[in-house]
Amino acid sequence: MAITLDRAIEHKQRGWLASILGSQTFWVLVAVILACIFLSVTTDSFATPKNLYNITRNFTFVAIIALGMTLVIITGGIDLSVGSVLCLCSMVLAVVMNAGYSIEVGIAASIGTALVIGAFNGAMIAYLGFPPFVITLGMLSIARSLAMVASNNTVVFQFGPDHDTLLAIGGGAWFFGIANPVLYMIVLALLTGFVLRWTRFGRYVFAIGGNEHAATLTGVPVRRIKLAVYMISALAAGIAGIIQTGWLGAVTTNIGAGMELQVIAAAVIGGANLAGGVGTASGALIGAALIEVIRNSLGLLGINAFWQGTFIGGAIVFAVLFDRIRNFRQSE
Repeated sequence: MAITLDRAIEHKQRGWLASILGSQTFWVLVAVILACIFLSVTTDSFATPKNLYNITRNFTFVAIIALGMTLVIITGGIDLSVGSVLCLCSMVLAVVMNAGYSIEVGIAASIGTALVIGAFNGAMIAYLGFPPFVITLGMLSIARSLAMVASNNTVVFQFGPDHDTLLAIGGGAWFFGIANPVLYMIVLALLTGFVLRWTRFGRYVFAIGGNEHAATLTGVPVRRIKLAVYMISALAAGIAGIIQTGWLGAVTTNIGAGMELQVIAAAVIGGANLAGGVGTASGALIGAALIEVIRNSLGLLGINAFWQGTFIGGAIVFAVLFDRIRNFRQSE
């Protein structure tokens, strides 16, 4: 009995270790750590408190949206509109507050806008059967156009009576010198991780991505879950827009341009499978961190910033290749 028990414990330990070593998220985390060590040794400015503060603050906006995007990708969908949704929600907040309304009214209007857009995307995809790529690509153009209409394509930098409050929310550091956006990101990541790991909703999300037809046959409310995940994705973009508005102190119609590609990259690099059924909240954060470290390192190493897309694109290809190799080994 003792031998059998020892073998069982040893097998469990090996299984746990194999699971960690086979995790894409783990290796991306290792890459982030090694990159930070390399940059700390080779440059004088990477490990400075100011630069580290900027890195942790900058990547939070992509990371927050990537949390919502991860849920969409797990279901086998995609949301190309998040950058434009961030822009529209930021502009709605700015225009409402500039008109003299309180920050509470501005935030409510911004969040409401995000939920309406998410509901529209989700309804068209879940109930009418439109391809996610087509609907969200159309919304990418619509949302940014509406942002231009709302502001008459001008810069908004005055936020009414609660101007300073908004700047403090997005640009402050209320606890132990940690930037407020980082704290928001951590809370949202913990919430997302809890939902995916411990709730029925999370199990339904994975079930849909694993096999939508089987999920339907087993009683999973597929349409409602899909509607919900697109609303969550848009909500994440709206929250990031509110925070980024407070951080920047101004809103232009160019804000969030191209961000959808970084967000999808963060989710995929962090281990989300575009085919559906796989993804984690921690992976979204780690993927976003790697992208920001790459972006930050280019300037410090004297590399032309135009190479950023090449490095990020290469990271996506490598992440997908890693996933393919892992699946091939498991099939054997």
